[in-house]
Amino acid sequence: MADKQIFVTEEGLAALEKELEYLKTVRRKEVAEKIKVALSFGDLSENSEYDEAKNDQAIMEARIADVEVMLKNAVVIDESELNNETVHIGSKIEVNVTSPTGKKSTKDYKIVGSNEADPRGGKISDESAVGKALLGAVVGQTVEVETPAGISRYQVVTIS
Repeated sequence: MADKQIFVTEEGLAALEKELEYLKTVRRKEVAEKIKVALSFGDLSENSEYDEAKNDQAIMEARIADVEVMLKNAVVIDESELNNETVHIGSKIEVNVTSPTGKKSTKDYKIVGSNEADPRGGKISDESAVGKALLGAVVGQTVEVETPAGISRYQVVTIS
C-alpha cells in the first residue's frame, strides 16, 4: 500500500521534526534508563516495572516510526502562493455558524492537514466533516454539515 501524502504547513513540518528529534534523543534515553532500573529489580517474571518500561519503549518506537513516515510523505503547503478566493488547506477563514437549534456564532478556523488538527485551537482538518465541506467554498457561500445534533450551516465570511 502506498503511503498517502500528508499536507503540512511550514509550522507543522517544524513541529514534526522537533518531536522526532525529542523522541530520538531525550525520550529514548529516558526509556532506556527506566528499563535499566527495572532490570536491577531482578526476576523479570514478576517485574511490573520492567513490563511497563518495555511497553513505553514499544509505544515510543511506534510513534518514531509514524513521525518518520509522516515526514517522508510530507507535502509542505507554500502559504505565500495560496489564493484567497476559495477555501483550501492553509486557508484562515471566518465563518458564521448556525447550529441545528438555530443558535448563531462566529468562528475563526485554519484548515490544516489531519496531523496538525487542533479543534480547540481553531485548526480543523481537511478530512473532518466541517473541513471537507468548507474546501472549495467561496466568500458568501453557505455549506451544510451533518452533525450528531442535526444540520449545521457554515457561511464563509472571509478567507485569508
